[in-house]
This record gives sequence, C-alpha cells and structure tokens, in this order.
Amino acid sequence: MSEIDPITLSVLAGRMEQIADEMDATLFRAAFNPIIAEAHDASHGLYHAVSGDTLVQGKSGLPIFVGVMSFAVKAVIEKAAKDGDLQDGDIYIFNDAHIGGTHLSDMRLVRPYYHAGKLFCYLASVGHWHDVGGAVPGNYNPAATDVFQEAFNLPPVKLARAGKVNQDIIDILMRNTRLPQSAMGDLNGQLGALDLGVKRMDELLDEYGGVTITAALEALGHRAEALMRSELTELPDGRWEAEDYLDNDGINDAPLKIRIALEIKDDTMLLDFTGSAPQCAGPVNIALPTAVATAYVAIKHIFPALPANAGVMRPIEVVVPEDSLLAAKFPAPTGGYTETILRMIDVVFSAFAQAAPERVVANAYGTINALSIAGKRKNGQPWVMFSFYGGGHGGSIETDGLNHGNAPISTATIPPMEILEAAYPVMFRTWALRPDSAGAGAHRGGLGAIYEIEVLEENGAEAFLFGERGCFAPKGIAGGGDAALNVFQYEQDDGWHSPPLTSKMRGITLKAGQAVRLQTPGGGGYGRADDRSHEAIARDVARGLMSDVEADAVYGTKWREGTL
Repeated sequence: MSEIDPITLSVLAGRMEQIADEMDATLFRAAFNPIIAEAHDASHGLYHAVSGDTLVQGKSGLPIFVGVMSFAVKAVIEKAAKDGDLQDGDIYIFNDAHIGGTHLSDMRLVRPYYHAGKLFCYLASVGHWHDVGGAVPGNYNPAATDVFQEAFNLPPVKLARAGKVNQDIIDILMRNTRLPQSAMGDLNGQLGALDLGVKRMDELLDEYGGVTITAALEALGHRAEALMRSELTELPDGRWEAEDYLDNDGINDAPLKIRIALEIKDDTMLLDFTGSAPQCAGPVNIALPTAVATAYVAIKHIFPALPANAGVMRPIEVVVPEDSLLAAKFPAPTGGYTETILRMIDVVFSAFAQAAPERVVANAYGTINALSIAGKRKNGQPWVMFSFYGGGHGGSIETDGLNHGNAPISTATIPPMEILEAAYPVMFRTWALRPDSAGAGAHRGGLGAIYEIEVLEENGAEAFLFGERGCFAPKGIAGGGDAALNVFQYEQDDGWHSPPLTSKMRGITLKAGQAVRLQTPGGGGYGRADDRSHEAIARDVARGLMSDVEADAVYGTKWREGTL
C-alpha cells in the first residue's frame, strides 16, 4: 500500500465527505415525505468492499445509521457471495430490521461501486419511508408482538440487475403502502442519490486513481483508531455502572431495565450491557446491529472531534447479551427502537459521568414521541401524519441544556408546524416551551415542549402514540436534578384522558375538533442546584421558563433577593 502525505489525505477526506453530503442533499431535496425532506431522517455513506465497514458518512444524516448501515452492507456482501452474481449496476433493497438494524420504516438501498472493472466499495442510502404497510399507519405500532404486525418485511433483494430495474419489486413495494405516491418519490430520491454518488466517485478516482484513494481510506481508518486510543489514555482507568428503565413494552405494564458496566483500561474501553432486560413481547426490542451502532453514537457524543469512521470503534468492545431485548431475534417486534437506543445512550452518559463528568451532558428528554394521526379525506384518499417531537437536552459543565431540541440519536430536525398543517388536515392549537420541565442544577436542563394538535377533517381520525419517559424521568448528573416526566393526553366527548400504559396507545378515535396533547420532558440538570446563580434563576422566572413557585421549591427563596 502506497504512502500518502497529510495534505493529500486531508483533501481526499474532504472530497469523500462531500460526496456523502451531496448524496444526503440530493435525497432531502427530492423526497416526497416530510420525515426525509424536512426532518432529514436518512443517511448516505461509503463502505468497505470486503468488510462492509463504514469509510465515510454524510454529516447531515442520522449518526445511528453509521454503524447500522455497515451491518446492512455486510448482509448484501454475504448475499452476493452466496448467489455469486454481483455485477456493476446492481442495487439491493431491503428493510429487514433484524439484518440491517433500526426498524422496518427505514428502507435501505445498497449499490456496489466498480472502478476499472473491479469492485471498489459500496454506496448505501437509507431513508425513513412514511408508511410501509402493517397494522398502524406510519408503522409505530405500540401493541405489536411480532414484525408482521408492524410493516411489510423485505429481505435483501435486487431492485436492479446490471443497471436494469426490476419493476416487479417496485410493484410489490407500492402495493404494500398506504401512500404509494410518497413511497415512489422517496425511492426515486434514493436512486438519484446513488446515481450521484457513482458520478462523484468516478470523478474522484479518475483524478487521483484507485491506489491513492484506497491508501487514503486505509489511512483514515488508522488515524481514527489512533485518535480514539489517544483520547482513552487521557481518562482514568476504572469500572463504572449505571442503569435506567423503559416505562413498559406496550403489552405488559412493567418496567424494563437497561444496564451498563463501562470499563476503561489504558487505551481500550468496554461497554457491557449484561444485566439488561430479556427480550420482551412488545416493540421496544432492538436487533444486535442497532445496539452496536448505538454504542458508537454515544461514543461520538462524548468524543465529538473524532471522525465518522469504523476505526473509532476498534479500541472499544461492546458486549450485548444474546437473550436481552438489545439483541432480539426474528420475528421480535422492533418498531420502537428509538426509545430503547435513547435509554442506552442515557446509561452510557450516566456511567461515563462517574469517570469524567466534564465530558458528558445530563440525560436529554429521552423519547421521540412517535405520534401518528391518520384518516381519510372526503374523497376517500387516505392521509397519514407521522412525526416526532422535541424536548429538553441535558445541562453540561459549560451551560444550560438546549430548549426544545431533537433527540440525540440524530442530526434530524423536527418538522415545522407550517409544513405539517399545510400537508394534513390538522391545526396546532399549541406549540410552545413547557415551563417547569427542566431538571435543576448549577446548569439546568433545557425545557421540553407542549404540543396540542386538533383534527380538522370532518371524517375524524385515529391517533397512535409510541413514547417513553412517562414513568422514569431524565436524570441529572454531577448532583443535578431530574427533569419532568412525559405526559400524553387525548380529547374525547367527556374531556381529557390518559393512556392506560402512560406513554403508548393505539386506536385513539378523534372527531373533528378534538385533539391530542403532548407535554414532553426537559433535560436533566448538571451540578448541584445550590450552585446555580441567583441571577440565572431570576432570569428564568422573568422569561416564564420557570414559575416562582417552582423556583422556590427547587432553589429556595434566596434568589428573590436579587430581584428586589
């Protein structure tokens, strides 16, 4: 393997990141579905031709897809080896969560990239389709007990052979969605992103040659590994433990433990999730690829300067017990994977805070609150409004937490109210910060939000919620306080009601003029509440972020002296 000088390496790293970024942008602009077009629930990257390891990922896509898509590419590599018919121009498509991770809404396309007649790497695209069949519009079915109740399940198959698209596969996909126009638009957007990736890779390799690019990719992996080892050597050796809970699995009203033991020794780290709850009946299970990818996301938050490259994980061992809900076996339901991986990130942060609290933030709000509202218009046309909702992020050693941010599993954005109201027969009565929802601390957590959504369609609608943190609040660290719990309510003729399982419910019938209300958690606090300045407390009260009654209860009354 030829040596490569640092300047050329830096230039090529930027060029390859730009390719993935352009692929992201292409899909965001072309997608029909607001979850991709507005919220950016998608990702693109380049992957190793033999191992499937992540080489480069776009900066605008979801970090959780970095590790997960590596498993997806590996699945394609294994299938291609078994079938023995891989060709230039082939494109594989699938959504099987037990093979490729996450959940069935995430449609994956994997394309081998050839240069000078030889396989050079793989390009991959993943995007969250609006609806992929199943019992619940939008596919977040809180009562599912297997994947068949969640969505249409597609194993890796060839969408295209040597550049010729197989229309039969497209016909099957379009017949298994309530929103075929949206799905077709998203599919074409992903195909366009892959075409652009091929074009840009051709330009890059024609300019620099395959030998130089291969050397750069290998060097970037080694550099990522070296940077990770260097970071670990600066930390104290030791073993620290943490645990937290999911509210329930949507079927049985019993909490589910997520546990970690984090160990640092020299330039290595162990993340051991032994002791976590066993595989459960409901859809908060996750597949092993998702668990491993989540460990990567947590590490990237703690070490933000490290590149999005598989080399980062070489010094880190992730142990996931085979019988746990973190390594669920087919056909266990996985639709609510987002809630479980958020809790995994929370326990990693809580454990790491015992070793180096200055490097982490307190727990964020810890649920995407996947809410679907669906119905039929006057002309019989179905509509499905699926979205996720924001909350507060945790406080840190430097500052208060972010108010009303998106979940820390992604760089996605919360779809704007104006886009949702324009696309669906709903009206937001309320879209506001939630006072008194932040965890107290020297630096408080960020505030959660209040959303109240009214159905306008005269035919009414059904609502489905898949949330968490209704029973176990986001935790503070370094002596910080916990945030407020998640609260969901829905309106009926006799007033407001709450779900029997607190944070999950399906089949909520809503008439025109009735609404649902989400009050999302804030983030946990950082540091002792006694160490918060009186000026900061008075400022929060003056701005309506905290009531004076709550301030007195949490911080005492001395803060009032500065307001006299």
